Amino acid sequence: MDVIAKRNIFLGFSGIIVILSLTAIFVFGMKPGIDLIGGTQWDIAVKNGGASESAIKEVMLGVSGREVTVKTANDGTYLVRMLDTDEELHQKYFAALTSKFGEIEEKSFSSIGPAIGSELRTKAIWAIILVLFGISLYIAFAFRKVSRPIQSWKYGVSTLITLFHDVIIPAGLLAVLGKIKGVEIDTNFIVALLVVMGFSVHDTIVVFDRIRENILLSRGKNINLKDVINFSIKETMVRSINTSFTLVLVLFSMLLFGPVPLFYFVLTIMVGTIFGTYSSIFVASPLLFIWERWSAKKST
Repeated sequence: MDVIAKRNIFLGFSGIIVILSLTAIFVFGMKPGIDLIGGTQWDIAVKNGGASESAIKEVMLGVSGREVTVKTANDGTYLVRMLDTDEELHQKYFAALTSKFGEIEEKSFSSIGPAIGSELRTKAIWAIILVLFGISLYIAFAFRKVSRPIQSWKYGVSTLITLFHDVIIPAGLLAVLGKIKGVEIDTNFIVALLVVMGFSVHDTIVVFDRIRENILLSRGKNINLKDVINFSIKETMVRSINTSFTLVLVLFSMLLFGPVPLFYFVLTIMVGTIFGTYSSIFVASPLLFIWERWSAKKST
């Protein structure tokens, strides 16, 4: 496959998906969970059945008039998320639910203050930013011995653009799901993005490293950069796809049979893995070629 010849198609597809993701984020926003803004999470199990998300929400709304979020976990367990709740209101909720549904088992009741939530949110944002730039700087340093025909720092910047592509797409998906299904962004989502970045940069480095090796092997010869990049992609494509496919199979199994509370965590990693594999082959390398060709034209 001549990836470089079809670069406009591959980059155009990625551009459309990224624009749609950014639009979803700006239009719908990201719905933060309690661990990022503060609040209370209450895990309860209804022993006698007969409960539902809407019914639990209605009972609690009647007690305090405050909106709550209720999610079904498994085996009659429900995850209730609400604003910071003191012990008095907690007991009123418990009494009302017991009166309505019978025996209720409290599995956990935890609160996070607004200050702690704000601190976690700030640290999470900085973690992503520092990881992005740290990876880019490392790649620029690691590729310093290959300065022609592609300067080493361009490998790092191309990786940075690719990683932005890989994290913004699952973020856009979560923004849409937040609007449609009330999915919240929590620290699990931040961890999932960091996992995606780690896996994606590994794939990208494999392709870039092969490009570097083939450039070094061709030193002293009149090389065609397009052919070198295409040949390098061909050498690494099967390995990248097979590695990612095995991970996607595991993640898909977890989506079907894994614990419900981790569904969106796993979904984020799976979507990021798929687009990360795509970007390492069809985005990162074409970006290198386009950038270098643009620089060559500019110098002439």
